[in-house]
Amino acid sequence: MATDVLARNHSSEPDIRLEDYLDDKLQSTSDFENLDTLLASVEVQRSQLQSQLDDATRALEDARRAAQDHQGGLAKSIEEFENLQQSIDARMKVVANSNAPDEAIRRLEQPMKQLHKVELAYQYVSLLQDVENMRVEARSHLPQSPKAALEPYSRLKKLTVRLRELQGPADEAATHLVNYVERITESLWNEMKDTMSKELEAILKKRNWPQGVEPTAEMDAEWLECFEKLIDLQVPEILYSEEVVTLLPLEVMAKTFSQWFRFQFMSNTPTSSPQAFGTFCIPQFVSLIDKWENFFRENVGHVLVSRFRNTRAGDMSVYMDPACALITALLPVMREKIDTVVQHGLKNPQFLSSLMVQIMNLDDELRSKFNYDGGDPERGWAGLTTEVLDEHFDEWLKAEKDFALERFHVIMNSADARNIDYDYSSNGKMKPTFGAVRVTDLLKSVTSQYERIHRFAHKLRFLIDIQLEILDNYHDRLKDSLDAYYTITSTLGRTLHGVTKEQMAALDGTGAFETLCKVLGSCDHIVAALKDWSNEEFFVTLWEQLQTRAKRRSYQENLAGGMSQEDVKDRISSAVGTDEDGGILFDETIAAYSHRRKTAEEYLVSALVDSHQKAFRPYLTKPQWTTISSEPNFDASQLAVTAELDEPLRILKRNLAFLASVLSTAVYRRIWREALEKLQEMLWADVLMRQNFTTLGAAQFVRDLQAIFSLIDRSIPNGSLAMGTLQDGAQLLSLPLEVENEGVTLQQASDRIFTDNTEAKLILAELGLDSLTPANARKILQRRVENSE
Repeated sequence: MATDVLARNHSSEPDIRLEDYLDDKLQSTSDFENLDTLLASVEVQRSQLQSQLDDATRALEDARRAAQDHQGGLAKSIEEFENLQQSIDARMKVVANSNAPDEAIRRLEQPMKQLHKVELAYQYVSLLQDVENMRVEARSHLPQSPKAALEPYSRLKKLTVRLRELQGPADEAATHLVNYVERITESLWNEMKDTMSKELEAILKKRNWPQGVEPTAEMDAEWLECFEKLIDLQVPEILYSEEVVTLLPLEVMAKTFSQWFRFQFMSNTPTSSPQAFGTFCIPQFVSLIDKWENFFRENVGHVLVSRFRNTRAGDMSVYMDPACALITALLPVMREKIDTVVQHGLKNPQFLSSLMVQIMNLDDELRSKFNYDGGDPERGWAGLTTEVLDEHFDEWLKAEKDFALERFHVIMNSADARNIDYDYSSNGKMKPTFGAVRVTDLLKSVTSQYERIHRFAHKLRFLIDIQLEILDNYHDRLKDSLDAYYTITSTLGRTLHGVTKEQMAALDGTGAFETLCKVLGSCDHIVAALKDWSNEEFFVTLWEQLQTRAKRRSYQENLAGGMSQEDVKDRISSAVGTDEDGGILFDETIAAYSHRRKTAEEYLVSALVDSHQKAFRPYLTKPQWTTISSEPNFDASQLAVTAELDEPLRILKRNLAFLASVLSTAVYRRIWREALEKLQEMLWADVLMRQNFTTLGAAQFVRDLQAIFSLIDRSIPNGSLAMGTLQDGAQLLSLPLEVENEGVTLQQASDRIFTDNTEAKLILAELGLDSLTPANARKILQRRVENSE
C-alpha cells in the first residue's frame, strides 16, 4: 500500500478520494509495473476533466455576459415604457381638452346608421324570402299530400307566433313586418283549406249531395279518402286551438244545408217571419240534424276516433262525435237567423220574452238529444241563449221585469186578491189569500224564465231585480194592511188619523180576525214557499256560487252584474261572504215576512182578547153569585148555564170555528193558548177575586166554567188546560158545607189552609189543586159568604 501522502495542489489537506484510488490501484509491487499505464489513464481523465472545466467556465462567462445584456435591455425597456407612458399621459391631457373625439363620433353616426339600415334590410329580405319559400313549399304538396304541406306551414306558423312574442319586448317594433307575415300565414292556411275543400266539393257534386244520397248509404273510397285528407290537414289546428274549430269536411258538406236553411228561413218565404221561428225554423233545424245523424256517425265516426283518440280533443264531442261536429258546422247559420229575430224582438218586448224561451228550448234539445257539449265537457255548452244575453241581457231583463210587475199589479188589483182561499189546503193548514198564492205562482214562472241560463251574473240579477222586487212590493202591501189595522183599532191611531164608520164596520164580528188572518196566512205562505225553494237544487247551487264568489272578492269589489258584496248582502243574506252555516238566498226576505207574521199573530191575540172582554162584560157584572138556597149542597152539572154567559159562549164558538178554518193547528193552538190565558186572568180577577159566593153561587160559577171548558175542548183537545188555575180555584171555591161520605168540607179546608203554609200545601195536594198557592187559596176561600159569617 502506498504510504506517501499526496496533497492537493490547491490545498495542503490530503485528498481522501486520491488515497482510496491509489490504495485500490497499487495494492502490490506488481502494480507498479503498470504505473505508466495508470499515469496515462490518469492523464487522459485529467484532460477530459480539464476540457469539461474549460467548457463550464466559458458557459459561465457567456451566461454572465447574457445576464448583463438582458439586464441592460430590461432597463432600457423600462425606460422606453416610462417615456411612452409620459407621452400617452401628455396626449390624453391634450385629448381631454380637445373636441376631436365628439367630432369624430358625429362624423361616424350617419355612416353607422346607414350600415344598420342595410343590415336590417338584409335581414328583412332574408326573412321575407324564407316566408315565401315556406309558402311555395306548402303549395307544392296540395292537394295530393296535405300532411306534407303541413310541415312548411307549421314552420311558418311558429315563425308568426315567435315574431309576435318578440314584438312586445321590442316596444311593438316592426309592426308592418309582423302583420305581413301573419297575413301571409292566414292567407296560406285559407288557400290550403280552399284547395282541399274544392276537391271534396267536386266529389260531392259528382254524387249529387245531398239529394242523390240516402241517409242510410255508405261513403265510397274516394269520398272517404278526401274526407280523411281534410281531417289530416286540420289536426294540428284543432289540437293547438283554444277555441272550438269547425271540422273542414263537415263544413263543406253542411254548406248545402246552410243554403237550404237560408232559403227557407232567411228569405221572403212565409217561414222566414219572426213568428215562425219557434214553429218552423227550430223544428226543421233539429229534424235536419236528426235525419243525417246516423249517416255521419256510421261513415266517418271511425275516422274522427282514429285522429283524435288519446289527444286533448279526445273527450270533446265536437271532434269525436260526427253529429256534434255537424251541429258545430250548422250553428253559424242559426246564429244569423237568431240575430235577425232578436233585432225584431228588441222592438217587441213581448215577442222577445217568448223568443228567449224558444232559444232555451233549442239549446236544451241539442244538449239532451245529441249530447252536444260545445267543446267544454266539464261545464257543458253555454248555448245560443248565452251568446244572445251577452249582448242583450239588459233589454231582456227590462222586458221580463215589466211583464212581471204588470202581472203583479193585476193580481193585487183583482177582486178576490184579498180573499182567503179556504180550498187551498186541508183543515189544520194555513189558508193564504188568493193574492199570495198567485204571487208565488208568478215568482215560480219568473224562476222558470231564468233557471236555464248559464251566467251567474244573469241569474243573480233576475233574482234581485225581479223576484225580490216583487216580494218587497208584496211585503209593503201587507205591512200597510197591518198599519191600517193598527190605526183603526188603537186609540192613538184613531186620534191622529180618524176612522170612518165603514172602516169600523169592516172589523165587526170576525172582520178583525179575517183582516189579520189574511196577513198572517199570506206571510206564512210566502215564508214556507221561500224555504221550500231554498232547498231546491237550482237555488242551492246559486247560493253556493254566490258564496264562492263573495269569499274571493273584497267587500266593495264587483261581485256580479255590477253589484258589490254590500249591495247583495243587504238584499239576500247577512251570511254572504262569511263562513256561517245555514244561510240561504232569501234570508232577509224571510226575516221581513216572519216579522210581519209575528206582528199579525200578536194583533190577532189582542183582537181575541178584546172580543172576549166585550162579550163577557155583562157576565162580569152579574150580581147573582150570592143567592141563598135551602139546599146545603148542589150538583153543578144539574144547573143551567147563566143567561149572561150565552152570548160569550156564542162569541167563543164563533171565534173558535172561524180561526180553525184559516189557521194551521200549531198556530191555532198557540194563539188560543195566549187568548185563553188572558180570559182566565179576566175571570180570575173580575169574578173569582172580586165577587162573593154562596154555595149556590159557587156551584153556578163552576157550571159556567164547565160550559166554557167543554166548548174549548171540543175545538181544541185539552185546550182548557190553559185555564187550569181558574178551574182549580173554582173547585176550591165550590167545596160543600157538608159531605155524606169521605170528602173535605169547606170548613175543614178553610181551617187547614189558614193554619200555615205547610198545612195549606198539604190540603191543596190532597184536593189535587197543585196550581194554587196558599195565598191564592186563602183569597178564594174568603170569597165564600159562609166563611165571612
